[in-house]
Amino acid sequence: MERASTDGGRRPGDDGPDGRTRHGGSGHRPDGSGRCDYCRLPVPGDPVVAERDGHRYTYCCVACREAASEGDKVFTQYHGFRRVPTGVDPLDESLPQGIPRNSFVLLTDLAGTRTESIQAELVWRALQRGEPAVFVSFLEPPMSVVQEFVTLDWNVLPYLESGQLQILDCFTYRLENRERMYDRLNDWNTFLSETAADATTQVRDPTELGELHNRIDDVLESRDMEDRGIVVVDSLTEFGSLVQPVQAYDFLKDVRAEVCKSRFVPIYAGATVTGEDQQFPHDLNYMVDGIVELNLDEELVEGSLMKQIRVRKMSGVLTLPKWTLYEYTAGEGIVTIELHEGPPGEGDGEQSGPVDPQQDGEPSTGSGDGAAGGGLGQGPPAGQSAEGGPVDDSPAGGSDGSQAAGDGDEE
Repeated sequence: MERASTDGGRRPGDDGPDGRTRHGGSGHRPDGSGRCDYCRLPVPGDPVVAERDGHRYTYCCVACREAASEGDKVFTQYHGFRRVPTGVDPLDESLPQGIPRNSFVLLTDLAGTRTESIQAELVWRALQRGEPAVFVSFLEPPMSVVQEFVTLDWNVLPYLESGQLQILDCFTYRLENRERMYDRLNDWNTFLSETAADATTQVRDPTELGELHNRIDDVLESRDMEDRGIVVVDSLTEFGSLVQPVQAYDFLKDVRAEVCKSRFVPIYAGATVTGEDQQFPHDLNYMVDGIVELNLDEELVEGSLMKQIRVRKMSGVLTLPKWTLYEYTAGEGIVTIELHEGPPGEGDGEQSGPVDPQQDGEPSTGSGDGAAGGGLGQGPPAGQSAEGGPVDDSPAGGSDGSQAAGDGDEE
């Protein structure tokens, strides 16, 4: 956390006639209201006042006054409930305040919703923010995890080399003859496997929950992951097939407590959850902090299955639960889709009528100006990216339904 010195350094406030800094808390007002000079939280009642080196300081409580007097640093910003954007456009659109850093988020999916691509983008955007990431894989060997990024034109090899991206391998234990698998690899897959080796921690037996717990903790500790970084688990459904349901639930409760609530590192975990299947993890809704639903709709466009994403809930922040159509494309990541009604050619050069989501193997975003916002597939507000910065509103696609760039711009 950012802090500033309390002895002799300039601090927020108004400069007096003598050139010194007066203090009544951050955002000081004549009536005495404002923020605490230590924790930067709002002062709800009468402030606790202290004089130091000719300066007057106000605190929200005695604990803050004592902490300020005993230490040489104070907080320089209001931290409140620490939040972070996901970097995935439709999620950030539904979560304008971001995701609390102490969240356990469940990604509920159906076959065909490309959950693995969403998980890869969550990791990729975190890496681009300069944060470490840990990918826990139950379904794929490390080289296949790397291949998922490569397929999307995201080169994670430098991040593997630097250690910023770590892979926790809970898959390879299944292979009785691992050498035979490696002997069968072509040159490219051998290269990926060797490149990922130094950044991979193998779990000898994931059914031994004590070992799995220790490996997770060791990886987070080695990367100094406290209040930074993310953890992605590819499949809780596969994890639940390895152990008894009671053990699985208890394990997830422990991991949520020690990783999310203690370290303030969010976890995104994929799971296949259906109403008919009462197996693990069908009733995790009460325990997790956030739920992102992935769905396939066959009624919007006749003869097509349209991918949809929605944030069902997120504790502690404003949530806008709405279905958004999406597809994935290499280099861009997730691309939102807008449907238009009416006969083709109607309007000022805009594409109208149902949108073919698989035209030339790439998705269409609807309107001819390249925007992905509005309607069913809303993107960032006009003139603004999902992170709040300006966006390039130059045309990225014509009225022939070609792919529009910009929704998945890298940070």
